[in-house]
Amino acid sequence: MTTTTTGPEAIPSGLRGVVVTSTGIGDVRGDEGFFHYRQYSAVDLARTRTFEDVWFLFVHGRLPSRTERDAFAAEVAPLRVLPDQLREVLPAIAAAGGELNPLAGLRTALSLLTAARGMPATWDAGPERRRADALAVSAVTPTILAALHRLRRGEQPLEPRPDLAAAANWLYLLTGREPDPAHARAVEQYLVSTVDHGFNASTFTARVVASTGADVVSAVAAAIGAFSGPLHGGAPDRALDGLDEIGDGSPEEWVRARVGAGERVMGFGHAVYRTRDPRAGLLRDIAQELGGPLVDRAMDVEDRVVATLAELKPGRPLYANVEFYAGVVMELCGVPRSMFTPTFAVTRVVGWTAHVLEQAEERRLIRPSARYVGPPPPEPVPAP
Repeated sequence: MTTTTTGPEAIPSGLRGVVVTSTGIGDVRGDEGFFHYRQYSAVDLARTRTFEDVWFLFVHGRLPSRTERDAFAAEVAPLRVLPDQLREVLPAIAAAGGELNPLAGLRTALSLLTAARGMPATWDAGPERRRADALAVSAVTPTILAALHRLRRGEQPLEPRPDLAAAANWLYLLTGREPDPAHARAVEQYLVSTVDHGFNASTFTARVVASTGADVVSAVAAAIGAFSGPLHGGAPDRALDGLDEIGDGSPEEWVRARVGAGERVMGFGHAVYRTRDPRAGLLRDIAQELGGPLVDRAMDVEDRVVATLAELKPGRPLYANVEFYAGVVMELCGVPRSMFTPTFAVTRVVGWTAHVLEQAEERRLIRPSARYVGPPPPEPVPAP
């Protein structure tokens, strides 16, 4: 870790380890390979609960009863439907540019949602209005992303189905087919395991914007911008691309070439975990349940790449991370590769909005300082 050592304090590069606020939403204990939502293990929640259960937990701070879960699902289902003003502009958003960028399109569409719903600044809104806006943003995000995907392919967007739970509805909106229950459950477990993950870059970005008192969408749109980078959310498809590059070749030779060229090995290593990523373990189990040649190959490649990285980088444990098996699971469940990262965004928006609501309660601006390291001032301004 590099630090700036001038002045009264050393500043960790990237603010690693710097505590900037308090949260009751969740945390990551990287040395233990453990993370949690509220007081519950996130992996245990993914194994035993529905996405709607966990969404309720993030909004209300507790798990619902079965009756409350059904009522909550009934509350959010109509919020998936696109407002007319938004529906009308999606074809133009989908057609813009040479190649569809789903996250850029999502940012644009959500900005219009702000006007369509008349969303006030969180500073001016009460808790119930803030909660309603947060639910609306989270509910409509998958509908927007799936619509942009289908429009780009020359297909008509589909209407969300109120009879389908969140994960099944997402797969239906993408493919036009009611999904296999095993696939819907596999994607649901992935969604639950990735709702939140500590103070990552996009979550921190959302909270900085929320601290200004801005509306919910402004904070979420900023988070999406941070999330779109390949060092953050944009890795599941790249990790699977690595499997394609290896093909029938040697994983050892492939990883040696990447490391030798100073390139990052996508799908391996994590900024926080110093042991195995618990999400990768969960998704590996899910992949094994689904089965097939891709799973067998992924498991073989994982073992051989981890062993080679241990040889090349002794003392620095590098294991498969969530992106590696996320790509495998989504591929098996019929999610198009271009929609891997958007699927990540479908669930992470629930975490972002929870943090926006929590930050709005603080009503305090996040305003850090920077240490100046340029030429010493003041210098005379030279004549032109």
